[in-house]
Amino acid sequence: MNSKVRTYFIHLFVLIVSTLICQYSDAADKDNSKISVVVIDPGHGGKDSGASIGQAQEKDIVLDIALKLGSTIKSNYPDIEVVYTRTKDIFIPLHQRADIANKKDADLFISIHVNAVDAKSVHGTETFVLGLHRNEDNLEVAKKENAVILLEDDYNTTYEGFDPNLPESYIMFETMQEEFQGQSVMLASNIQNEFRNYAKRVDRSVKMAGFLVLRRTTMPSVLIETGFLSHSTERTYLLSESGKSQLASSIFRAFDSYKNEIEERSKFNLITENSAATASIEVTNKPTSEVQTEIKETVQAAKTTVSNTKVSTPEPELYYSVQIMALKKKLSPTPENFKNEQNIFRMDDTKISRYFSGKFETFEKADAEKDRINKKYENAFVVAFENQKLISVKKALEKR
Repeated sequence: MNSKVRTYFIHLFVLIVSTLICQYSDAADKDNSKISVVVIDPGHGGKDSGASIGQAQEKDIVLDIALKLGSTIKSNYPDIEVVYTRTKDIFIPLHQRADIANKKDADLFISIHVNAVDAKSVHGTETFVLGLHRNEDNLEVAKKENAVILLEDDYNTTYEGFDPNLPESYIMFETMQEEFQGQSVMLASNIQNEFRNYAKRVDRSVKMAGFLVLRRTTMPSVLIETGFLSHSTERTYLLSESGKSQLASSIFRAFDSYKNEIEERSKFNLITENSAATASIEVTNKPTSEVQTEIKETVQAAKTTVSNTKVSTPEPELYYSVQIMALKKKLSPTPENFKNEQNIFRMDDTKISRYFSGKFETFEKADAEKDRINKKYENAFVVAFENQKLISVKKALEKR
């Protein structure tokens, strides 16, 4: 066998081994360290007008804002793919909106809405992330936005018996641990800051509630209420071209800050699980059998290195930890990857890997760890585990 042929087969063998070790070695995969796909979801549409006062309809206002937002993103970042759940006045079921984002493997899902209430004096903007509502006002917003499923065929089957009008249906959100909660809160906070400082809107803060459309997405997601049609002055603003442009610009500015921060985090010298396996393999003119032996030994050494990062002490049945991030890329939980933090561990799901700091017997100790690590990861939050599965912190506290 001449040297060129030998070199070819060695290259091929190394490629096969690397593929087996790294689940994300497909060259066609996008760069997960960058924001490359954004899905914009104008709420309602078609037979579902959403909130309406006279001729003012939510479905029309949010479509205009969404298109302006998407256009601004494309103008500033031509490489980002902007996907709309709708671009005209048509009805799209909630589950299909989420499916569009999931199938696109989106990095961000932004759902845009307008609110309305009986109290005519209420006005301002608010941005929601997925979770259990903290008060009745948040529940009422979720009820209104989820009520669209009643217009869908066979919604009982699609949403597993969920009734948007029954408070008890929302209990399911209590036990959820939203994978991208930290990133979602980060974007939501940015949006509210821009609404307040740039658009000069009344800030009704970042909130949490059980929105079905957010529950079904598999990426950082927010639902924005851009104002109240029931407030006469705000209705005029929402209907104006200048008002819609200002709101779209505010969301873009928030997105821009979010994008820069997320991508800045990815500039670490990240060590992935296949790094050690491929770094030391060199193509030489050695016999193929010797090269194969070297590769096998290197692969085994890499596996040993990865296994050594796992916690070897017996796992407690119930404990608390602090989630610092969730990524589609699997990183070795080494200090080099996590700002010199020594107690990072990772748990893998089908599509994402979540990273946590420490394991604590009490909520108080985990909360203290959150306060400490917030200096490095400002969106970290306390979680609870039972038998190595995430449960709600409230449920964990009730078991103590």
